[in-house]
Amino acid sequence: MTVSSSLQSGPARLPCTSESVDDFLTAPTSLVVAVLDRTPGPFLVLGAAGKIGLHLALMLRRGLDQLGRHDRVIAVSRFNTLRDRAAFDSRGIESLACDLTDPAGLAALPDAPTVFFLAGVKFGTASAPDLLRTMNVEVPRRVAARFHRARIVAFSSGCVYPFVTAASGGATEQTPPAPIGDYAASCLSREQTFAAAGAEQGNPVALIRLNYAVEFRYGLLVDIAQRVLAHQPVDVTMGHVNVIWQTDAVAHSIQALELAASPAAPINITGSEILSVRDLVHRLSAIAGVVGSVTGTEADTAWLNNAALSHRLFGAPVTSVDTMMRWIVEWLRVGGETWGKPTGFERRDGRY
Repeated sequence: MTVSSSLQSGPARLPCTSESVDDFLTAPTSLVVAVLDRTPGPFLVLGAAGKIGLHLALMLRRGLDQLGRHDRVIAVSRFNTLRDRAAFDSRGIESLACDLTDPAGLAALPDAPTVFFLAGVKFGTASAPDLLRTMNVEVPRRVAARFHRARIVAFSSGCVYPFVTAASGGATEQTPPAPIGDYAASCLSREQTFAAAGAEQGNPVALIRLNYAVEFRYGLLVDIAQRVLAHQPVDVTMGHVNVIWQTDAVAHSIQALELAASPAAPINITGSEILSVRDLVHRLSAIAGVVGSVTGTEADTAWLNNAALSHRLFGAPVTSVDTMMRWIVEWLRVGGETWGKPTGFERRDGRY
């Protein structure tokens, strides 16, 4: 694999220090602030200790602070995954330890007119169907009943759609869901649970069909860059993908508050490009100044989302794919930490 001369200048300098990375990723846009100005608090973020929860809660907090509002932003989790309570408390975000599978704990949560639902499981569920159903179907049912008056933004996945060709431009919100594998089916069941509850109760719901949010420490581009830097081949069987920088994904998810409706409104959140995995290996190799390699042959189809609607409503993502790649390569080169949670983007059987 040759190195493109247009990329040989090397990676971009990092835009933040390792200590300030979470602050860098959560600067609210003017459009986010405008939405929050029209949205009542307090704000509950359920399942907040995962890869997106802190950034969502912190962007909410910072946006409200810009407005001079003191509404509570409350992060709810068992806090036994990536984040502990101190990560939230130190930034002016209240934290409540709660197991959402516990009816008493769920009932004791404070009422809120605005709820973000991020709880769920993915990896290890191929051998744990009961856990998959409990977390991705039963917990949403209980949460929807508990917060039956709230505006709810519930995170889902682009994998509720069928595989499509790159030439199609990606699945749109009008594409009929056709999940592949038990995990994807559970994501669709989660959507259907919130949608049915919203229709019955009359509360507005938005469903975030997210495809591959990326930041310095995790995401599809980190997975590929790590293999490139380690001189390991990258599987290109899943030949095409979408990605979006974490800041843009969080901002668009907050803006989706005003899209929430009854019946529930799905919205695709991802970048504007359909990206060839083989080309990503080529571009990352050029940035890193190494020779990358691939294995496998591209399938004719992939999980691909068309996010034209969200870009029209919320604005185009700000961070380009080239910028993401340069930042990530430099982050890995200087020994920046990673979450150690590969996306499994290569899988086509839907088993995780």
